[in-house]
Amino acid sequence: MNAQSSSQDTNIKVPFISKLAYGFGDVGCNFSWMFVGNFLMIFYTDVCGIPMAAVSLLMLISRVWDAINDPVIGSLSDRTKTRWGRYRPWLLIGAPLTAFVLVLTFWAHLGWSDSAKTVYMYITYCILVLGYTCVNIPYGTLCGALTQNIEERAQINTSRSVCAMIAINIINMVTLPLIAYFGGGNASKGYLMVTILYGAIFTACHWFCFAKTKEVVYAPAKEKIPLGVQLKAALQNKPYLIALAGQLLFGVTLYGRNADLLYYFKYVEGDEGLFTIYSMILMIPSIIGAGAFPLVFRWLGNKGRTASAFAAGTGVAMFCMYFFSATMSPIPFYTFAALAQFFFCGFNTAIYAIIPDCVEYGEWKTGIRNDGFQYAFVSLGNKIGMALGTAALAGVLGSLGFVANQVQSAAVQTAIHHAFSTIPGVLWIITAAVLFFYQINKSSYNRIIAELSANKEKSV
Repeated sequence: MNAQSSSQDTNIKVPFISKLAYGFGDVGCNFSWMFVGNFLMIFYTDVCGIPMAAVSLLMLISRVWDAINDPVIGSLSDRTKTRWGRYRPWLLIGAPLTAFVLVLTFWAHLGWSDSAKTVYMYITYCILVLGYTCVNIPYGTLCGALTQNIEERAQINTSRSVCAMIAINIINMVTLPLIAYFGGGNASKGYLMVTILYGAIFTACHWFCFAKTKEVVYAPAKEKIPLGVQLKAALQNKPYLIALAGQLLFGVTLYGRNADLLYYFKYVEGDEGLFTIYSMILMIPSIIGAGAFPLVFRWLGNKGRTASAFAAGTGVAMFCMYFFSATMSPIPFYTFAALAQFFFCGFNTAIYAIIPDCVEYGEWKTGIRNDGFQYAFVSLGNKIGMALGTAALAGVLGSLGFVANQVQSAAVQTAIHHAFSTIPGVLWIITAAVLFFYQINKSSYNRIIAELSANKEKSV
């Protein structure tokens, strides 16, 4: 790094358009990954006719693939050198390629044999996972490169979370009606056309993020750092390890429950259309919850404790939902659903706001700054959680005798009901307990930044 970049002010205010553009990046992410998390499993089983056991195995195998490619992509993005920065070019190039693979993933080949469909599922999904990694890890890491101001980072992540929650609820509200509209009774055609639309949105949002953000925080100029050395440095970063554990639990709970949502409304409540109503009701609590993060953080002064408080509220509300039904007792059901969504959206904002601060702590502690590498393991932890959650759901339902598009047995319905309420409720409480021990607060963070800045000035 030259003297100019070493002395550049990184404790800056980020323009509103950049915060908005960064938020739109997560809109794009959700039109890919949340769409996959909420709809791909039921697409495989109820549209393509692929057995639950094959879907469950896929989720586990793909995470082995993630364990290989996530740290590699994170390290490669850290070493990328272009006039646009380290992370933004990945959004420009990776987004359209990933969108193309997303379309292939939701392209049902109903005339193929079961074995051919299964092989196609494995290939397209694993390529999709790699493509999403190439976009999402640089995108997530980009936040820490926009500023070192802790309040600005909180606002950037609030923008990200608000945009994400709006996108998620829009996806949940419009996807089934769009599938019906485009498909005209042909679900496979409907899914394909919706995916083409969502792939275009995914690309446009990341291009907007690329165009309107600017990287100002640079890594220290050092020779190439071996992956083993980076891993050793990460293991010395206790706040990061706590955040990593929180992301793993987050992935298990969020994606396991999300994969269960359509099954719950279709097979327990008996009306798949209730999923759209459920999503509409959650829109306002989503926005309020995401917007509440800066206020709670200002009060507690610790992002981990803030995430812990929101996680605990989410768990209690979800556990209570077990005792009510959308058809038999809609008022308490939707009241607790709204509360759960409010607390969840606050948590979602907080958990991602933690990671850039852990990067600063790691550089202060070890002298090694590896934003992308650390975010890669956060992404990997989240994806492993997703695999465990969705694979466990698919495995349990398959073992209990789930048959697609049929009335389910009492055992299957009970399992789906618990996966919707009590199980995620307990897991959220455990997540709250883990994140309670996160130690970086405002004063310690500002001290770390001051020492890092002083060290860089001496090296000029």
